[in-house]
Amino acid sequence: MRIVFRCDPALEGHLPRPVLARAALPDWLRSMDRRAFSPTHGQEVRTVKQCPPFIDAMTYGFVMTMPCHITMSGGALSWRWDVPTPSVYAHPRAPISFHVPEQVIGTPLHHTDRVLVKFNSFWTILLEPGWSLFATHPVNREDLPFRLITGLVDADRFHDVGILFPAVWTDPNFSGTLPRGMPVAQCFAVPRVALEMVFDTFSDKEAERYEATANALLREAGVYRRRFRERRKSKGKVGSLLQIPPGAKPLDLDS
Repeated sequence: MRIVFRCDPALEGHLPRPVLARAALPDWLRSMDRRAFSPTHGQEVRTVKQCPPFIDAMTYGFVMTMPCHITMSGGALSWRWDVPTPSVYAHPRAPISFHVPEQVIGTPLHHTDRVLVKFNSFWTILLEPGWSLFATHPVNREDLPFRLITGLVDADRFHDVGILFPAVWTDPNFSGTLPRGMPVAQCFAVPRVALEMVFDTFSDKEAERYEATANALLREAGVYRRRFRERRKSKGKVGSLLQIPPGAKPLDLDS
């Protein structure tokens, strides 16, 4: 899958690039233990750090990042970002803007005491024909003080301007700085195809395989990782803007 990112020429060299999601994992995941004591079980159990589906979801696709430091203090967002004036007049200048809450009234996203922010994108995204861009909150990142609103964009057709990423600010008590390069949105390229849903019952062989696999999962650790999980590739294509930054240490479950 080839993904092309473009930016205003005046801003080239001033913007953090989108990166592979596996290069933007949070510190808490890297530092957490692989096992923890469970009072319920009376023994140590494996943590989600040893759960390939949990990790693979967090490392899948790419992330759009914060272009500069954003500070929340006293309920107000602020930033200092000295960059050249974009060469395109209609191009956004601020890293963040806002939606009015009435735009989500009637949905569970609406709260009178919550602000709807909009993370402006300074990169356009072009996908191959027949593919759409699924943009969602960075996976399993409940530590972030906002919750991105999920969207699906036909980025093989809509790629002349940047895709904006709206979010609900969920932590009114947050005070601090969201750093430049912090994940804002996690994106996946998905094929635009119709689904065919087929329903059936187990055959005798399928029932046997079910029983054998279920017993193996209960009997030993790492069955899914060793027998079913496909090893992930850690690098983007040569010549692509999508890459792992120098010095980044992706979490590797394949070892």
